[in-house]
This record gives sequence, C-alpha cells and structure tokens, in this order.
Amino acid sequence: MANSKLITFVITFVFFYFTVPSTAKSLTLVGEIKQQSQQEDREPFVGVNIGTDVSNLLAATDLVSFLQVQKISHIRLYDANPDILKALAKTKIRVIISVPNNQLLAIGSSNTTAASWIGRNVVAYYPETLITAIAVGDEVLTTVPSSAPLLLPAIQSLYSALVAANLHTQIKVSTPHAASIILDTFPPSQAFFNQSLTSVMAPLLQFLSRTGSPLMMNLYPYYVFMENKGVVPLDNSLFKPLTPSKEMVDPNTLLHYTNVLDAMIDAAYVSMKNLNVTDVVVLVTESGWPSKGDSKEPYATIDNADTYNSNLIKHVLDHSGTPLHPEITSSVYIYELFNEDLRSPPVSEANWGLFYSNSTPVYLLHVSGSGTFLANDTTNQTYCITMDGVDSKTLQAALDWACGPGRANCSEIQPGEDCYQPNNVKNHASYAFDSYYQKEGRVSGSCDFKGVAMITTTDPSHGSCVFPGSKKVSNKTRTILNSTEVSGAAERLKFITFNSSQISATTIAAFCILLSIPFVTTR
Repeated sequence: MANSKLITFVITFVFFYFTVPSTAKSLTLVGEIKQQSQQEDREPFVGVNIGTDVSNLLAATDLVSFLQVQKISHIRLYDANPDILKALAKTKIRVIISVPNNQLLAIGSSNTTAASWIGRNVVAYYPETLITAIAVGDEVLTTVPSSAPLLLPAIQSLYSALVAANLHTQIKVSTPHAASIILDTFPPSQAFFNQSLTSVMAPLLQFLSRTGSPLMMNLYPYYVFMENKGVVPLDNSLFKPLTPSKEMVDPNTLLHYTNVLDAMIDAAYVSMKNLNVTDVVVLVTESGWPSKGDSKEPYATIDNADTYNSNLIKHVLDHSGTPLHPEITSSVYIYELFNEDLRSPPVSEANWGLFYSNSTPVYLLHVSGSGTFLANDTTNQTYCITMDGVDSKTLQAALDWACGPGRANCSEIQPGEDCYQPNNVKNHASYAFDSYYQKEGRVSGSCDFKGVAMITTTDPSHGSCVFPGSKKVSNKTRTILNSTEVSGAAERLKFITFNSSQISATTIAAFCILLSIPFVTTR
C-alpha cells in the first residue's frame, strides 16, 4: 500500500513538473507534502532534541547522515541553524526550528522583523526541508519572565508571516513551557496554571486552539522524583511495571496512574480545561533522564537513564495514551541526542545525551516493538556486573567461586588477555559474573553472588574487551575447548585431557604447542 502511494506521488509529480507552470508546480508540491505530512504526523512519534554545546559537534552533513542511520525522523533544534536546515533537504526528517529567547524583543515588536525571520529561516528551505513547527523561545515565562509580554506578540507576528507565505496550515507556531507553570500537579484533577500567568496563558491557549497548534511542554519526571523523594517512588518515575498497590490514584477521578509522565500530561489537560480550552493537544518537547551526576544526584545513572528512555519510547509507540485521555498519545522529543560536554555544572547538565559527541552510544537502549527507531537498540539484552561499594575481599570470594565451582569462562581476564586491564578485582569479577550469567541463560537468580552483583542493560564491554553477553564482535576468534579455564583468582589449568579416539594426536599436539602446555592422551 505504501509503495503504491509513493508510485502515485512520483508519477503525479513528474507529470506536473513538465506540464504545469512553475508557480503551480510549487503549490502542487507543497500540497502533496502537506497531505503526506498530516497523514504521517497523526501517529505518535519519538523525536530528539539536538543541543550544540558540544565539543567537536558533527558537521551538518555528517549529522544528518547519522540521524538517518539511527532512523530518527523527528528533531528539534534550539535555533534555525542554516547548515543543518540545508543538509536536511530532501530527507524525510521533520524538524522543529526555534527562535532563541534573545530574539523575542526584535520579533515581538516588529512585524517586518518577523516576516524577515520567516523568509530567511522557513521560506528559504521549505518544502525541501520538512519544517513542521516553530518553537518561539524556550521556557520564557519561568526563565525570562520580563519577556512574557513579548511572547504572544512574537508568536502572532510569526504566524502572520506564515499566512502571508501560505504556510500557516503546514507549520505550527507555539512555545515550550517548563512544568512549573502548572501548580498542584498531583492529583492531576486539581492542577491549574499559575494564576500570575493567566494574562499570558489564556490568550495563548486561544491562539493555539484557533490555529490547531500544540501546547509544548518540557516534562521531566526526573526532577519530580528528585524534589519529592520518599513521596514519588523511583519505579513510577521510570515507567517500571507496578503492582496495583503502588499505582498512584487520583482521588477525584479514581484514575490509576502507573507513571509520572502521564500524570504530568493530564495535569496540563486539566489546567487547559480550567481556562475553557479542550481542543489543544500536548506535545512533550523535552523529556529525559541524566546518565551521570554529582554526589547530590545519586539517581543520575546510566541504568536509570537507559530504563527511562527505553520505557518512554515503548510507552509512546504503544499508543498508550493517558488515563484521562487514552485516545490521545502525546509525541515526545527526548532530551537529548548528544551529551553537551560544554555545559556548566552541575555534572548532570552535561550528561543527558543518548550519544557522546563522537557518535558512540552512552548506553544501549532496550526497546521491543519500536520498529527500526534508533539503531542502538539491543532489544532487552542484559548483563551481570558487580555492584558499586562492595569490599574487595567479598568480591574476591565471589570471583573465585564464579571461575571455580561456577565454571564461568574466565580466560579473558588472565594476564595479557583482552579483559585483564584494568587489573582489579571489580573489573575481573564483572567479567566472570557475566560469563556465568550468560552461561546459565540469564535465568532468575544467576546474577546474585550473595548480593554483590546486579543486572544491567548497558553493555559493559570496553576497548578490545568484549563481555560474554555482548553483541559486539571481538578482534580475535577463539575456540574454547574447556569451559573450566580460570583467571588469576584460581590457577591456570596445567593440563588438558583429550580422548584420542575422537581427536588425532597431531591435532592435539599442534593445539598444545600453540598454548605452550603439556598434554596427555587417554585411550
């Protein structure tokens, strides 16, 4: 069906290209793109934000190639970078461009400036580059409240310029808000916009309703959890499966909430309803979880970031909706594509990315049923590693058991082998634990070792050291004939016994010469 539609589109385009005057051709192409975009964007999607406080950021053409490899079809920029917009031309990647906060004054006070901005950043690229929306400012009402009076005039001026260019039905105009503009977010049925912002929010929502534009919200369950530890459970914040007793229940509606994000989205819908707006959808322009933090942010970990973003992707693509609006699934832009290593402290500010600036993944997402979205998906691959904070004597005992009675393959952590470095008991134990865990088929209880091991979805392989559960390919191929080989925690086997009725003496001798060990044959 999709192929037939594509063929029809191509034939139509070729016919009109050669038979219709240029102005009509342009209008026809815009119409086809508009229809195609509306059809595709009816489905909820997951996009990514691309910040640029990154050392050695990929060149625009390389960045777009990377997005295509990762099957990322929706992005949000914090400006209107001309190199990126040009590189996106003739791709299927849809992009939200942004007006930085420091340009609000000029655009909000001059229709001419707004028209010039649209001409320079939209008309110059569309429809070859699929611009879907303009984000005017970012969290203006909470970060630069002095600019609040300029926000709606800027939005209206840009919209008028889009109308003049006949692009107002294809490209939406809105502004991303911080979650803090909504008060009393739980239970969601009691939520309302900060009343000091009503003079801005009421006419803004009327504009969004009239133009079919979304309410853009930056929603972070991470911050809700950090500010309400002991009240909001971590599992609820990470989309983890819950027993009914752990679900959050809105006492006014009796709706059950299994995750914090849904509650935040419904709080936005209730807040809009309190201002008599019921036909504007919520678009989550930012959400994510940091993979690293300082001592005050102990929950900013790779495992939590991986769990949150993986479950977030599944939640959106499963068309889950929310308890209040099960018929509407908000699309979400993950914050963010790359770690912005040039960001100022705290540490977490530089560690929200799915990838490092060199394009290697910070962690490997485990997403089932997400189609081809994000090529770094490992589809629920798990590993067993040591827990932090375990004393070395306890770890050594567990390592000895894994490589001895546990019959883990510990050959790779012997001196000179790929996983010997770093030469410490924690590193060696992680490798041995994972070897045992994978050998046992990752069954329940096989990653415990008296409480010193933990399961992770992040591949612990590093450099040339490839862990047993990894899908990565080692630099060398080995044939392990005896699974009782042990590491420095126990002595290397001095003899290997073969049955000469099954293997020739010549083969045995060659193998043992290669390994520099004596051999014994049995008859």
